[in-house]
Amino acid sequence: MTSTLKISELTKTFAGIRALDAVSLTVEPGSRVALLGHNGAGKSTMMKIILGLLPFDAGTVEVCGAAPGSAQARKQVAYLPENTAFHPALTGEEQIGQYLALRGEDPAKARDLLDRVGLHDAARRRIGTYSKGMRQRVGLAQALIGKPKLLVLDEPTSGLDPVSRRDFYALLDGLAAQGAAILLSSHALTEVEARTDRIVILSNGRMVATGTLADLRRTAALPVTMHVTAKNGYASEIADALPGAIRVGADLRLSCGQEEKLGMLARVAGLRDKLADIEVVPPSLEDIYSHFSRRDGQ
Repeated sequence: MTSTLKISELTKTFAGIRALDAVSLTVEPGSRVALLGHNGAGKSTMMKIILGLLPFDAGTVEVCGAAPGSAQARKQVAYLPENTAFHPALTGEEQIGQYLALRGEDPAKARDLLDRVGLHDAARRRIGTYSKGMRQRVGLAQALIGKPKLLVLDEPTSGLDPVSRRDFYALLDGLAAQGAAILLSSHALTEVEARTDRIVILSNGRMVATGTLADLRRTAALPVTMHVTAKNGYASEIADALPGAIRVGADLRLSCGQEEKLGMLARVAGLRDKLADIEVVPPSLEDIYSHFSRRDGQ
């Protein structure tokens, strides 16, 4: 399978400071890749290079088989910035119709695009009356013009309410299922954890971790937490059977290494007649992100 986005040893320097240091990354058709990192880690610099807005010092970048910023690449790439800006006097339908015309497409498709992003009822209202979340949806409708092969999304759910965020990711799922490659930057780690296929963590311009969430959990080797709830009258007995557990009323908290998880589960399962419930909580993406950032000196 040919990669939609292929980056190799990408390096970019500003005033002697390396914003990107030999970063390599591929994004395949149909995959959803999350780009994580602290402010200044290099995420925005990478996105601008992919879009052809910034030159780079070393390495190679191939976007849909072409050079970034070339006519061939621009035709197949869509971008949604964190803060969108549209003419406040135009309606949503007029604004998207204008962008469709600029791409050589029928402006009448504007209503369908706005329907897809949940703006059917507001399509003929002036954008100046829209909330930030609604303007973000206009930006997403714009990004969908031309059925792009690569979507570059910078904090795409900024300003969206929880229901709108869910709908947004459902739309991304559909686009990925149709073969679009998606690269998104986000600080909303809980969202990213459940709705992306692969995670890339940047720190100080370097890629410090990449892989699926399961891959990163194995590499980080962070402790697993177990929440054990005792049946009435058995909390003390269970606490005695599980040295090291922290007791909070009828609940007990256990922590163990990844390699000890199965053995600990077996011990807890041996007390099943005295248990009301057990919950295994693996390290979250926030835990993993913090681990790799600290390891890199953050």
